[in-house]
Amino acid sequence: MSIAQNLLQIKSQLPNHVTLVAVSKTKPVADLMEVYNAGQRIFGENKIQEMTEKWEQMPKDIQWHMIGHVQTNKVKFMAEYVSLIHGVDSLKLLQEINKQALKHHRIIDCLLQIYIADEETKFGLDETELEELLTSNEFKELQNIRIVGLMGMATFTDNQNQIKEEFQHLKQIFDNINSLSIINYPLSIISMGMSGDYKLAMDCGSTMVRIGSSIFGNRNYN
Repeated sequence: MSIAQNLLQIKSQLPNHVTLVAVSKTKPVADLMEVYNAGQRIFGENKIQEMTEKWEQMPKDIQWHMIGHVQTNKVKFMAEYVSLIHGVDSLKLLQEINKQALKHHRIIDCLLQIYIADEETKFGLDETELEELLTSNEFKELQNIRIVGLMGMATFTDNQNQIKEEFQHLKQIFDNINSLSIINYPLSIISMGMSGDYKLAMDCGSTMVRIGSSIFGNRNYN
């Protein structure tokens, strides 16, 4: 099937309340435009420089999501246009996003990354760190960022029960934060699930899935 056909097949499987992020890292603009012309408007990149180059070349109604780990010194390059930053895992990074958003007279939406995997290579906050961050005075001072949800990455394993438990753990944390009303608006996004496990993630409460290889294939252009 073509890239466009892959996209449409996946979208036909998603409930209305689940948002698809087309993970377009390493893919050429021509491939992205094929997906764009099939109706997709949300793309996810993991390198700010590559995302910026694509933003400059492509239609301006696209929502660009930064899904990779973010270094504070790179935030300034995407602050003008980024729609959602997925992997925020520290107050320091939030403060830098807030600073750069202010320069562009914007409020930038962010997801806090929660550590749910049994892997040391994954980033994220644990439950205690999450609550400490959201209740801190420093967090309350940030007027140009908005926390709209949580994201997490499950362990890279074939053990479906383990993946399910990790996704359920993130959903539990999400529900707990909303029930505590720590911040004065409800979180709405749980970003979990990728090409190999997005159906399981949706069963566990995901409202945003990040899918790349099932759309674009496994070819790597870099």
